[in-house]
Amino acid sequence: MKKIKLYLITFFIFTMIVGCQTIKEKTDIIVEKENQKLSKFIGKSSSVLQMDLGKPDEDFKNEKGNLEFVYNTKKYGIPCERRFEINSKSVVVGFVSNGCF
Repeated sequence: MKKIKLYLITFFIFTMIVGCQTIKEKTDIIVEKENQKLSKFIGKSSSVLQMDLGKPDEDFKNEKGNLEFVYNTKKYGIPCERRFEINSKSVVVGFVSNGCF
């Protein structure tokens, strides 16, 4: 009886570990695709960014003095925020993506 219990517990723990690893791998693939999609805007002008993504939901100057465009969306009820940093020459120099799948 104790051996059966030990086998069941071991099987359950193994299943949980494998399941978590699978979810992590799928999430990493989605995040990599998102980064590839957004990195195409690096070095492009802010007008190219706005032609592709539309008018930003928010824009402001950050602590470096660069302009930041913020795009907010929701997918499956999960909020997604994409921030693009634009330098004084109106060129996209960076981005951050949070919650976007």
